[in-house]
Amino acid sequence: MESKSIIRDKSFKFAVRVVNLYKYLNENKKELIMSKQLLRAATSVGANVNEALQGSSKKDFVYKLNISLKEAYETEYWLKLLKETAFLTASEFESVSTDCIELIKILTAIIKTSKQSVTMAV
Repeated sequence: MESKSIIRDKSFKFAVRVVNLYKYLNENKKELIMSKQLLRAATSVGANVNEALQGSSKKDFVYKLNISLKEAYETEYWLKLLKETAFLTASEFESVSTDCIELIKILTAIIKTSKQSVTMAV
């Protein structure tokens, strides 16, 4: 039985949201390149969170979460680019960007706390 994890749940829901955004951009806006990059980066956030939670050590956990954080920042980049090129309206962008920024903040906090506990254990 899997334990409850806020970051796992939020990153999964975010990935589902971006998959649906990807479908919208492809079908309605005929945008194929940036949306594919967005899809890859956004779904990678949750995949790496899931791997981190199965990590073999605290260092492995932090390493995988750092990858998730980098992917979240890349996701933020693609969202901004889609907005600036008018594939996303300001309101569409704000809604999904807010979720992305929340993930970045949570990941940053978890990484910071985890690094401190690794340092204290040494």
